[in-house]
Amino acid sequence: MQNILTASTDYSELDEYFKNSGAERILFVCDNSIGFLKLDDYFKSLENRVGIKVVRFSDFEPNPKYESVVKGVQAFHENGCDMIAVVGGGSAIDVAKCIKLYADMDSECNYLKQEIVPNNIPLFAVPTTAGTGSEATRYAVIYYNGEKQSVTHESCIPETVLFDASVLKTLPTYQKKATMMDAFCHAIESFWSVNSTDESKEYSKQAIRLIMENMDGYLDNTEDGNQNMLRAANIAGKAINITQTTAGHAMCYKLTSLYGIAHGHAAALCVKALFPYMIDHVEACIDSRGTAYLKSVFNDIAEAMGCNNAADAAELFGSIVDRLDLGVPDVKSEQDIDILKNSVNPVRLKNHPISLSVSTIENLYRNILNR
Repeated sequence: MQNILTASTDYSELDEYFKNSGAERILFVCDNSIGFLKLDDYFKSLENRVGIKVVRFSDFEPNPKYESVVKGVQAFHENGCDMIAVVGGGSAIDVAKCIKLYADMDSECNYLKQEIVPNNIPLFAVPTTAGTGSEATRYAVIYYNGEKQSVTHESCIPETVLFDASVLKTLPTYQKKATMMDAFCHAIESFWSVNSTDESKEYSKQAIRLIMENMDGYLDNTEDGNQNMLRAANIAGKAINITQTTAGHAMCYKLTSLYGIAHGHAAALCVKALFPYMIDHVEACIDSRGTAYLKSVFNDIAEAMGCNNAADAAELFGSIVDRLDLGVPDVKSEQDIDILKNSVNPVRLKNHPISLSVSTIENLYRNILNR
């Protein structure tokens, strides 16, 4: 089970954690946000305080490349590191996960083509956004020759995570909104996934309730609101770690790259269109548990959102997207629709409980983009 720490103002719990870890040299993976955080000074002074050397690694970008991970593995070995710590968003955490996975593999061969062999290198993570839940999942995304590569292995899940509410205070408002909605979509999509289990649905329910209860406080930058949204994103991550995401995420990736909007913004637009469509087309259910089961799942989502029925929940979700001003991007041409409908990964649709044809996906995109 993942060990969760809660940050105090002086990070005394971190000193205790690192002292007890037995680590002598930490590879510290961090993105550009570190310079705005109190944790920057913490790691800079860690060696003087507790005698553990910190080797910084920041040679990566958003949507990190395979080559950056290779450099990270080299830095880990060249500096004699025995632990990895990461502070950052989803990209930084994905880089750290891959460095851990590849650290004991053959450096003479392409890591992506090798079978992953688990190792005991400790991985510690501090998420700086409340959205991706990457710190709770077995998935990492890197890019090789411009192509997205999904790396998956249970052993890359950080064994210890620190929730530090202060890291969210400096996030731009748009990013706070988009990352929160990413967590919200994770929870909802996991709930209705054909791969859902009793455990995953309990995680989804907890995450949805936390998001609904703490949305205003989080957007107002309160301590409790930020802390609870970090928890919600982590719990939603635990849900998708079991089930994977569904059509909402399968449809959102090209919206992000085509229009330059945040991932969570795009996911929210997709789920806003999908939710009412699915309620109205339960006869197209492909979940082996049947139509009645799927209807009960929609009602469970509604209950978690504090609504009387599924239709009200779908309407409420849409109103939240509108209230957050997560608007529709401007369509460049009719060709955009063709690009979008042909971009959807059919593997992701196997997790979706309602059958979606190419023409249905096209119509959903037209709905999303007001076309």
